[in-house]
Amino acid sequence: MRCLVLGGAGMLGRAVVAEARSRGWAALGLSHAQADLGCRDSLLGWAERFRPEVVVNCAAYTKVDAAETDRERAFAVNGAGVANAAALAGRAGARLVQVSTDYVFDGEAREPYREDAPTAPLSVYGESKLEGERRALAQERSLVVRTSWLFGPRGHNFVATMVGLIEAGRPLRVVTDQVGCPTSTPSLARALLDLAARGASGVVNYQDREPVSWYAFAVEIARLWSGAVEVIPVTSAEFPRPARRPAYSVLDVGRFETIAGRRVEPWTNGLVETLAWLRKERNR
Repeated sequence: MRCLVLGGAGMLGRAVVAEARSRGWAALGLSHAQADLGCRDSLLGWAERFRPEVVVNCAAYTKVDAAETDRERAFAVNGAGVANAAALAGRAGARLVQVSTDYVFDGEAREPYREDAPTAPLSVYGESKLEGERRALAQERSLVVRTSWLFGPRGHNFVATMVGLIEAGRPLRVVTDQVGCPTSTPSLARALLDLAARGASGVVNYQDREPVSWYAFAVEIARLWSGAVEVIPVTSAEFPRPARRPAYSVLDVGRFETIAGRRVEPWTNGLVETLAWLRKERNR
């Protein structure tokens, strides 16, 4: 399988490239400088240069709070940019795999969101990602994979932030009224390629198991990192942010498990791996 990864220099993109190569696939990860989603003609050139069979779009505008005042940029990358990625896949005769988010939902549910649940994003970021889903699905055979709470080696994420605060001796104040499923980038990479290899299309949910609050997740990070850090629970109202977050971000992963023939992975495994990587980096 020939796999082209847009956003290949990012946290998820690197994981996808590594996973693809571990399977013996010919994989090429392109950075923003090499493949800007806003430059349609440049993107289309990769159809002939690499001749991919699958295009995994890991590139995105992910500054959730900044998007509230930078709507145009968010939609340019997460909406129109996805249409350009779809055009690249179409030119190559490849399948597009587009990564989306739990933020397309409003978080009012009390049971896991199925793929066909009504969408109602609370933020500009969520709106832009939903537009990206529409642009992707307009391309025949495209696959949209919704996921949540990404963390992993290399990149800015919640786990790295918590470790930085712990090392600085600062208290951890973390919201306890937002529930979801942390998902490691290596496990998501495996899921994306499993789905692509099986020819999946449409919308599929993937996140690691089991549901947890941000507070409980932080408690586990602190326990594994040092074991002697106070984590203070706060409410979302006490920790206001420019963009509203869904209070409940649990996705129904039944369709993934049926297609892949396996259960989703536990987030604890990915957390242990990520913390080990962070320790190694700090000891260099």
